[in-house]
Amino acid sequence: MTMEALDEQAPGRREASAGLTFLLAASCGLLAANIYYPQPLAGPIGAALGLPASATGLVVTLTQLGYGIGLLLVVPLGDLVENRKLIATLTGLAMLALLGAGLSTQPATFLTAAFLVGLGSVAIQVLVPYAAHLASDALRGRIVGNVMSGLMLGIMLARPVASLVAEFSSWHMVFFASAAVMAVLAVVIVRGLPKRVPASRFGYGTLLASMAHLLLTERILQRRAFYHFCLFGAFSLFWTTTPLLLAGPAFGLSQGGIALFALAGVAGAIAAPIAGRVADHGWTKPATAFAMVAAGAAFLITHIAPAGSGLALGLLVVAAILLDFGVSGHIVLAQRAIFMLGAQYRGRLNGLFMSIFYSGGAVGSAVGGWAYAQGGWPLASWIGFAFPVVALICFATE
Repeated sequence: MTMEALDEQAPGRREASAGLTFLLAASCGLLAANIYYPQPLAGPIGAALGLPASATGLVVTLTQLGYGIGLLLVVPLGDLVENRKLIATLTGLAMLALLGAGLSTQPATFLTAAFLVGLGSVAIQVLVPYAAHLASDALRGRIVGNVMSGLMLGIMLARPVASLVAEFSSWHMVFFASAAVMAVLAVVIVRGLPKRVPASRFGYGTLLASMAHLLLTERILQRRAFYHFCLFGAFSLFWTTTPLLLAGPAFGLSQGGIALFALAGVAGAIAAPIAGRVADHGWTKPATAFAMVAAGAAFLITHIAPAGSGLALGLLVVAAILLDFGVSGHIVLAQRAIFMLGAQYRGRLNGLFMSIFYSGGAVGSAVGGWAYAQGGWPLASWIGFAFPVVALICFATE
């Protein structure tokens, strides 16, 4: 057994209790929300800062860019430095950046802060493999699933919460409130999480170089990353285009109505702990197929009723739940599979996995916006349907 392998079975390793699992799940959800708060606020923020309409998308894009860079350059540090210190430091960075965003009155200041919010929020992806380390092999899927349910709840609730806070106060208050939450969370992390010192002793440059080797040699990573690239692409396409559909002439919903619709997706978060338990029982393959079929079916059912009808709105709600169920379930199945490849690689494996499928989300959003402009919901939804179909075809070759 190598010295790195001892990291997984170290005598000091502490099995995740229910309270510790809840802390990890809540931390992931609160950190993840930082990335999604700006999405419904892009218009008001852009107008307040004097951004031209063509540049309003930067309000969201800079946060996502910071997160994406952090996935590749910061998350792998989880295999090299003490995890609790790394998580707390990143949370502190997110707190300062959120405070800066709330105080901003100039575009350059806000966009810089937005980038740093995304960079600090990658603490999420240090927490997830950290949780896997605290779990035994028999319970790893369950623990990761419970933590991921907190992450998914943070993503789903961020948009409606930001909309409601901004409606009753201002967009500045969204960032100030989250900064206060991050300050408390950083203290709780330092006091509540056990230390985890990786056994790896190589340098940062070697660490990054090893990621290319992992990507080229680990087939499970390659496949699972591609599957979720497709599923997250469908997810991002759906949530980029459905607000446009609901606000359009067919449905005519207000921002409040769209926020309520977004809450429907929260129900899909229950898939994460279910998927973890299913994977622990050895049913990963059928569960993977089910997740892909559910994601595809979500788009198909939206064509049953004419747009604008009450039935069509109800089917859109069901589609949101079904799609989120499939995506939430598969990410847990995928992460459990790649985390079983070795404790010494988990930070790097998770960074690669997340950065690959996160780019799928960017593709889905971009393609969805273009498709909706060209052919409305019919064209966008058929492209969304194609994403999980491609994943299913690839999965059938295993």
